[in-house]
Amino acid sequence: MANGGGSRGRTGGPRRTGAGKPPARARAKTPKRDKPEPPPREEPRDFVLGAVPGATPGKWIGLWRERMPHVTLVLREIAVADQRTVLDDVDAALVRLPIDAPDDLHLIPLYDEQPVVVMSVDADLTAGDDIELADLAGEIVIVPDDDVLGIRVPDAIPPAFAAPADTAEAIATVAAGVGVVIVPMSLARANRRRDVEYRVLRDGPESRVALAWLRDRTTPDVEAFVGIVRGRTARSSR
Repeated sequence: MANGGGSRGRTGGPRRTGAGKPPARARAKTPKRDKPEPPPREEPRDFVLGAVPGATPGKWIGLWRERMPHVTLVLREIAVADQRTVLDDVDAALVRLPIDAPDDLHLIPLYDEQPVVVMSVDADLTAGDDIELADLAGEIVIVPDDDVLGIRVPDAIPPAFAAPADTAEAIATVAAGVGVVIVPMSLARANRRRDVEYRVLRDGPESRVALAWLRDRTTPDVEAFVGIVRGRTARSSR
């Protein structure tokens, strides 16, 4: 038998193709956003910070290294006697007030230090928790050449020897059992020895530490350090 040219099970209707499907929705195109320009790369450089003996800039230096990794902070110890002239060679400095020619400077007072009396561990003055000027009557009070307090003690005995060149030498003399020396607390701590002790001098003058820099040398790096000293966060505006 002839099969008539068709196959069983197939319908006679036309085969559908993709031409009959509804067109897919066109995807909305998101406009391309221009990428922000990266900040200009800063060249490595130094920021020189002077510091008188006893000043404690450690916490500020730590924050500087976090926020300004491209600027190396160089810490330079300076003598109080030279603190004004050294400002010509540093970006800023931690100084002790008063300072010469304040009109040429920006000054930010930072903190005050209590004066202390440094003495031998065997001295009778160690019996009290603190001391008054009247307690030093009859004591040999040593004043080193780098003295920053300028205290004159009534009824004290002047030393029979030349003034020590610096505080460290004065404290070494005190450790040998000769006299006492009056210094800001930070200097007593910086020159701590097992053979000396110190007591707060209640009615003595305090020593004020300040940040100083030349008015005509205010740079972005100086402003950044000022912001750190004043407690501004990294996102704070100046």
